[in-house]
Amino acid sequence: MLTLLKERLLIRYGTLAHTFGCLPLKSLTATLQNYDIDFVQLALSKAIQDIDTSTGKLSPGLASYIGEQFDKAGIRIGVLGCYINPVHPDPVIRRAEINRFKEHLRYARQFGAPMVATETGALTTFQAQDPIHYEAIGWDTLRATVEELAEEAEKWGVFLGLEGVCTHTLSTPDKMRRILDEVPSSCIGVVLDPCNFIGTAAHLQDQIVDDSFRLFGDRIILAHLKDIYQDGEKAYHGKAGSGVFHTEAFLRKLQGYKPMIDVSLEDIKDLEVNETVALLKKLAPITQ
Repeated sequence: MLTLLKERLLIRYGTLAHTFGCLPLKSLTATLQNYDIDFVQLALSKAIQDIDTSTGKLSPGLASYIGEQFDKAGIRIGVLGCYINPVHPDPVIRRAEINRFKEHLRYARQFGAPMVATETGALTTFQAQDPIHYEAIGWDTLRATVEELAEEAEKWGVFLGLEGVCTHTLSTPDKMRRILDEVPSSCIGVVLDPCNFIGTAAHLQDQIVDDSFRLFGDRIILAHLKDIYQDGEKAYHGKAGSGVFHTEAFLRKLQGYKPMIDVSLEDIKDLEVNETVALLKKLAPITQ
């Protein structure tokens, strides 16, 4: 019984499908079988070379076909990545971005994906337009976009995943909590990438991680994981588990809040995937 319980609580690891290049669909799924991953985050145009998935091209049949190929390979599509700029200053371009995201939401279930995820555009998007009130303008624009996308997600029974970044409109854990409060849709979930929130402030990482779990731990639907490396005074991101980010502590906290959650590895090269997954499984094998 104890062994079975441990197996149920294991975190499951995946990565971006385009980590392995932009390939013909069947070559991509065959390649993925060589890696110790359970799922992928699939950005269609970045990963699939031989199928046109531009706006207007998706259909239930096409989405089901792509999902079936991944299923045959034993790899789930854990999330569709549709990284639009929801605060684009040009309303025509922003509308096109929103429409593309809506199309992903409509067909996500045919792909087998429970969510579609995006980041939230640069914090300084409207600075040239209004140097004083640019953050407020960006926030209002983001909220309007999120309201529209959340309404669409509710129609199709999938999650809208929002990812915060320290230089983006959702730049802090407090702002993530704020958008969840201002757009009270149960279809909005958090894609937590702690290193994105931390940025270069590695000395504040424990506070930022703890604030994230305190403010929206129950709303996390996916985690991204990488690490922070120092090169003199310069900080950069790379594969998880070997830098200055407190990876083991984060994984144990994550398991406590969300057992068996999917964790997508980022800023990693294809040849590093299996080694990194093995390391992470040793760091935090089960919840405590």
